[in-house]
Amino acid sequence: MTTYVVTIPGTLLGERTEEATQTLERALRPGDPRGTRLGEAEDLDMLTFYSGSSAFSVRLEVEADDTVTAERDARQTVTAALRAAGYAEDEAPLGDAVITGITTE
Repeated sequence: MTTYVVTIPGTLLGERTEEATQTLERALRPGDPRGTRLGEAEDLDMLTFYSGSSAFSVRLEVEADDTVTAERDARQTVTAALRAAGYAEDEAPLGDAVITGITTE
């Protein structure tokens, strides 16, 4: 297995509340890249909202056999976290997943 850091951009079209943000962060926490050597060395934030914008990016650590599986699993995790935070699919569209780090143990 390989550890991938996958970055997925998105835009919140629904209202962003503190409660929804906390729920989103809790749902994403198991994939926080700060727990990896790469994430720690690069000081990667799991969830970033861009100032003056409703755009965001999520960076997750994913264990997978290949990049396709890593991207798919990360997208599923982000989608589920957004739903848990109360955002419908059309309220939080996601961009393409990108592998931004790879490490093998």
